[in-house]
Amino acid sequence: MTRKLYLLAGLVFAATMAIAQDEAPKDWFHLNPATDNYPGINTKATYEKLLNGKKSETVIVAVIDGGVDPYHEDLKDIMWVNPGEIPGNGIDDDKNGYIDDVHGWNFIGNAKGENVNADALEITRLVAKYRKKFKDVDVSSLSKSDKKLYAKYQKMEEEIESERDRWAGIYQNSGIPMVKDAYAKVRSHLGKEDFTVEDLNGIESSDESLTQVVTILQSIFAKGDTPESLWEKIEDGDAQLLPRVESYYNPDFDPRHIVGDNYSDQREKYYGNPDIKGPDANHGTHVAGIIAASRNNGVGMDGIADNVRIMGVRCVPNGDERDKDVANAIRYAVDNGATVINMSFGKSYSWNKQVVDEAVKYAVKNDVLLVHAAGNDGKDNDTSDNFPNDGYKKRGWFKPKKAKTWMEIGALNYEMDEHAAASFSNYGDQEVDVFAPGVEIYSTTSNDKYDSYPGTSMASPMVAGTAALLRSYFPELSATQVKEIIMESSVKSNAQVIIPGTEDEKTSFAKLSVSGGKLNSYNAVQKASKTKGKRKKKFVERASVNAKAIMMKEKADKA
Repeated sequence: MTRKLYLLAGLVFAATMAIAQDEAPKDWFHLNPATDNYPGINTKATYEKLLNGKKSETVIVAVIDGGVDPYHEDLKDIMWVNPGEIPGNGIDDDKNGYIDDVHGWNFIGNAKGENVNADALEITRLVAKYRKKFKDVDVSSLSKSDKKLYAKYQKMEEEIESERDRWAGIYQNSGIPMVKDAYAKVRSHLGKEDFTVEDLNGIESSDESLTQVVTILQSIFAKGDTPESLWEKIEDGDAQLLPRVESYYNPDFDPRHIVGDNYSDQREKYYGNPDIKGPDANHGTHVAGIIAASRNNGVGMDGIADNVRIMGVRCVPNGDERDKDVANAIRYAVDNGATVINMSFGKSYSWNKQVVDEAVKYAVKNDVLLVHAAGNDGKDNDTSDNFPNDGYKKRGWFKPKKAKTWMEIGALNYEMDEHAAASFSNYGDQEVDVFAPGVEIYSTTSNDKYDSYPGTSMASPMVAGTAALLRSYFPELSATQVKEIIMESSVKSNAQVIIPGTEDEKTSFAKLSVSGGKLNSYNAVQKASKTKGKRKKKFVERASVNAKAIMMKEKADKA
């Protein structure tokens, strides 16, 4: 997942592991920018004034991510249930090639139920590949093209070594190793894993190293943490930082054997398992909640769309996703009825762009909208690579074409001044289509929990949720029309804002994206209501059949 696309940059792990408090309402992304002083998408007024009493059709949205918790209290009622599959019988009942795919599919696991968690970055996998190619090679004997590739390989090798050393330093300076060592000493002395502040204060010892760590922990707990809450932060810090040292930039790390596929066959489709949650579903569950967490149920938070079923497709590890898996995830989603696909992941290098391009073309051909996070590097996507993307691989002298149903999303801050664009967000007046809320976004996380995350990962499902809303209430709109409506109805701004990734360099907000605007569901629904749908009849009928099948399945399950 490269950066897991919720912002790691900017998180400073001190010994106290302090976390900043929310500075915006938990539902700020639903608010009306004209009256509430937050650049929300105006969801509340959309339902109260425009959609009240209107009929809608169930829409399937695929969340291609690191996992979705299908049993979350705020998601369990809106999860897609494959109408043709009988749960847990070990049979491919609907003959789609995937056994027991009740809520979706996992392309980074195996039939025994084992799953990939951490993986290397794509640049690291490419370095490992080129190491084999150029091992003990006489550079002078290489062809001109191979010499060019060799130079590129050397540069990549230097980059991953530098990054690995940098993250090792960050980890050592984070305070995490020190606190972990302190816990180990206290636990050993007390003879138990869980301890209280009272246990800590009662320690008397002549061991100077033990008394030092007791003093350190006492000073931390005096600032508000408890032994339990601090340890949770330590575990979270480990999960964020250690993979960057041990797997992201380690060419010798390769967990692909767990999957057991023929990785050299990039068009192989039938592998994986039905475990859409996987070992860490916080990110994907957060994304799913933004799109469609049950509305008005008095639990947790409200998603954007009110008649959606979430299909979980797991192909994103803690590291970079693989192109083969991404391509298969897109095809699976399309083949099983998704008309909107959210992709909150990305990377700077691609192993096999062509196989992803083929899957994207397949989605476009089948009238599916693909919504993708622009990335969290504070970079201009017009001049920097961000994969996957809407530009098909260039062939010969022909100018590469773009996918017409692809949307690239930047992240908005909750402030409406010069800091309107999130400081980490990628941008680009050619490659990023629109901006949507992406800072301090409160949503669902695994195991019935909730949390606030920042990232273009959170902005992308804002658009996916709005797109699902349009496809639900206006089913005759094509995917291309939905994209056009969202962009054209966005709230335009010529205000001067700080360019993401810079300290104080400014530009017009309008220059940060193709539309120059901010997502607004109210405006989008208004425009959609006045737009004559151009969706092909076969796609309208297919969507209607899928909606009816879902309804019948749910009625049967309740009976």
